[in-house]
Amino acid sequence: MDAVVRQRVLRLIGLGVRARGAVVGVQQVREAAKKNKVKLAVVAMDASRHSLEKIVPLLNARRVRFIELPSTDELGAAVGREQTAVVGIVDANLAAGVRDLVTSARQGTEEDV
Repeated sequence: MDAVVRQRVLRLIGLGVRARGAVVGVQQVREAAKKNKVKLAVVAMDASRHSLEKIVPLLNARRVRFIELPSTDELGAAVGREQTAVVGIVDANLAAGVRDLVTSARQGTEEDV
């Protein structure tokens, strides 16, 4: 994912958190995922191994797609925190918007090759 698309995704996530369309943090995302409320997740891949071990297997088990971002700092800044490991999007429209952005970016890079 290029920098422009990543910034657009982060802005959408920030809006979603402020509109209560997303939950922030490992514990909140785990609880929402167990209730089948998470439509899409965004995971920072530089999060601690412990955090990733708690969230990634659960997302896979619940068949929740997730997007990988490189930095907890970037993801945290988007949601008004210093750092965060994961954001779970619970609003279906917001999840579709983020998914469309990422999908169009991937298709764009494939067409350029």
